[in-house]
Amino acid sequence: MNGSAQKAAKKTDHQAQFDSLLPAEPYTRRSFIATAVGAGFALAVQPVSAQTVIQTDSEGLLAGVIKVAAADRELPGYRAMPAGRSKLPTVLVIHEIFGVHEYIRDVCRRLAKAGYLAIAVDMFVRHGDTSKMTSVQDILAGPVAAASDAEHMSDLDACAAWAAKNGGDPQRLAVTGFCRGGRTTWLYAAHNPQLKAAVAWYGPLEGAPSVRQPKSAIDLVGQLRAPVLGLYAGKDQGITADQVEDMQAALTKAGSKSRIHVYPDAPHAFHADYRPSYRKDAAEDGWKRMLEWLRQNGV
Repeated sequence: MNGSAQKAAKKTDHQAQFDSLLPAEPYTRRSFIATAVGAGFALAVQPVSAQTVIQTDSEGLLAGVIKVAAADRELPGYRAMPAGRSKLPTVLVIHEIFGVHEYIRDVCRRLAKAGYLAIAVDMFVRHGDTSKMTSVQDILAGPVAAASDAEHMSDLDACAAWAAKNGGDPQRLAVTGFCRGGRTTWLYAAHNPQLKAAVAWYGPLEGAPSVRQPKSAIDLVGQLRAPVLGLYAGKDQGITADQVEDMQAALTKAGSKSRIHVYPDAPHAFHADYRPSYRKDAAEDGWKRMLEWLRQNGV
């Protein structure tokens, strides 16, 4: 097997997760235009499943694009909150590899409808605009591989500070993230002592260490500063049942308040209503569990 063949044969856990999310047909400009609901979604996830995509209006909300001052630049992002209110419980929303596209913006509006200030910023902006990239493989090999955990922690701290100055209550701070953002959720729960609660949606739990990403979620179990609810899929192609069991065992051994709930028949990205992986029952149950987890932990 030559070098190119060896490279093609190697697939990371992340790649296995995303293979099942790729559209059955290649993305084309024609298919994008034909699906009006696809406007605002990342190009790599086209065509969007119009039959299941959830569209939350902004009535009664202050919602729109923002810029957050980080350590080295302004981060483009999106904020949604109940209009005319202040000192709101705050949720930092961490996107998947596709950036702050329409799905993540809608998640922010859903949280705002539930009474939260929700904020999401582009976590990969230093390394490219993943929402404009058409290849999942290129996103993984490029911006995702280049971004560092240290950058992510600093950017989330900047989001928390921005929210505290723009209607949020710093004493009621939570974080939630999806897929790659779910991994970052675990890490942030070990980073920020002011955090009250976290909810990780099918975030990778293990992985080979690197200079940019030296620790995995399971490495940080003993350092968690906030309780984490992990929502995982029994039919995930990348996050195995053994990995989930190992994580739960590590949490139990550490005496952590964190816990994991598994949906046995769901695939990876079961909350992503714009993809074929969406599972309505699991997504709705997970959302209820998330809101209850936040309330139970003071957010």
